Amino acid sequence: MGRVVVLGSANMDLVVRMPRRPEPGETLTGTRFETGAGGKGLNQAIAAVRAGADVAFIGAVGTDSFGERLRARLVDDGVDDSRLQTLDAATGIAQISVTDDGENTIVIVPGANGHEGFDAADRALVEGASHLVVQLERPATVLAEAMRFAREQGVTTVLTPAPAREGIDDLIDLSDILVPNEGEAMLLSGAPDAESAAIALSRRARTVVVTLGSRGALVAEAGEIVRRVAPRPVEAIDTTGAGDTFVGVMVAWLVAEHPLAEALDAATAGASIAVTRAGAASSMPMRDEIIAALA
Repeated sequence: MGRVVVLGSANMDLVVRMPRRPEPGETLTGTRFETGAGGKGLNQAIAAVRAGADVAFIGAVGTDSFGERLRARLVDDGVDDSRLQTLDAATGIAQISVTDDGENTIVIVPGANGHEGFDAADRALVEGASHLVVQLERPATVLAEAMRFAREQGVTTVLTPAPAREGIDDLIDLSDILVPNEGEAMLLSGAPDAESAAIALSRRARTVVVTLGSRGALVAEAGEIVRRVAPRPVEAIDTTGAGDTFVGVMVAWLVAEHPLAEALDAATAGASIAVTRAGAASSMPMRDEIIAALA
């Protein structure tokens, strides 16, 4: 079984729970405040390692207590942290507002995640991997360099294009597997709906998996919809990290040489478990829980 290398962000999540979103200018009393490990990169690394993969993480934290906590989270879960650098900077944070219906809004301050480096030690880690997993919370120049190098080494590249932004055509073209949500897919393609977006993007990335939340997912290849992934209805309490769980579990199954269809079923099961729990990394299921849900 191959190794997964995740190049991405590590953030301390600052979570405020509230009955609803406040109106502009309104002060609203929340119900709870908590902190936890997060960042799309860290989340996907933990989701993959809990799903049974051998995982290494490339990223950066600051010299503060948040950085120490994030490193400890990775190590405790068994992720190789040898390329998690500690920089003279603040650790990245994400301010997350979660309403009673489980929906969230997120504001990110990148901090150390803005580090521009991709050096020889990082290259050595990627060279020995089966899959490279990236997101958009690191500088685009770093992502492009890493993905291009991975392609040259025959390493499968997986991109979650979030936080969504335009002007990442080169990253899409370097993606073997592109995993946007519905809104991201429409933004990147200019298409009016998820299906049209998936078809358009699949003319550039080899495989496109558009996640649809409670409606499952669509898979497109070479300009055609090739699979529709059924949802697993659950009562969600917190959707934070659900998409990252989906990606991490999917990649863990692919690295274990399961076909894509089985990997997507496992990913859907994993995400359906995660949304029934509070938090991001803390909500992600273990492999035996995913297998039990698939039974």
